[in-house]
Amino acid sequence: MIWASGWKLTSAVSNTGALGLIGAGSMYPEVLREHIQKCKASTNKPFGVNIPLLYPDIDKHIQIVIDEGVKIVFTSAGNPKTWTPLFKRNGMTVVHVIGSSKFALKAQDAGCDAVVAEGFEAGGHNGREETTTMVLVPAVTKAVSIPVIAAGGIATGRQMLAAMVMGAEGVQMGSRFVASEEASSHFNFKQAVINAAEGDTLLSLKKLTPVRLMKNKFFQQIQEAESRGAGEAELRELLGRARAKKGMHEGNLDEGELEIGQVSALLDDILPAGKIVENVWKEFIEGLNNPLEKCYI
Repeated sequence: MIWASGWKLTSAVSNTGALGLIGAGSMYPEVLREHIQKCKASTNKPFGVNIPLLYPDIDKHIQIVIDEGVKIVFTSAGNPKTWTPLFKRNGMTVVHVIGSSKFALKAQDAGCDAVVAEGFEAGGHNGREETTTMVLVPAVTKAVSIPVIAAGGIATGRQMLAAMVMGAEGVQMGSRFVASEEASSHFNFKQAVINAAEGDTLLSLKKLTPVRLMKNKFFQQIQEAESRGAGEAELRELLGRARAKKGMHEGNLDEGELEIGQVSALLDDILPAGKIVENVWKEFIEGLNNPLEKCYI
């Protein structure tokens, strides 16, 4: 949720009773502090911060989260053993994002309170195993004893119900909230998301860190380079700096990196975050009460 989930979206989601998360991956340390403080001023409900552990100077982000008294942190893209003990010493609930049962067990052993089982359908950085949510969630719930939150390809109440039938105790949604009024994504990107069709995203950059991207001019450049066997150095040069910002935050749909999940093909409107949560919950209850009734999104 880089360039999408700042304090406005986070507080709007939390104010509904769901758990909003600040996406710290696109923020400098002091920008993260500002978003945390504004979020605290905008909601009296719990919220958390997602911290991708692969970024440089991540210790500064972590110190700010601790200093600001954040009580819930979701970590991803790194070894949970490195920071989880520090978080726990500061009384924080720690959830780690994983893409396989193997890493779910490592997160449990590291002391995490829960894991997010994120399937291959998800947008952004993804697991190398390419395991779908339908397979990953029951596998992870079987492997660990801590709560499992399902993610990847989930944007509706019936999809949430399906995840819970498979053993998840909750779901995490990203792409649905990119197409929200409060998301800090550029309107051009939001519009591209709701216009997306099946097959408009693909997992790319597997030699670096796998990431699901919407197809555009930049994506085609990456595909051509990978097809002729480009190495890591050439791919890093092609990726350059600030590609994600250029696409998702500044709205350059040709040259930017557009990270979004497969479920974008099911989205057709940009709504307030509160309305999204309301719709998801309503459909979840309807599905719970009438499980055999067909769903028309």
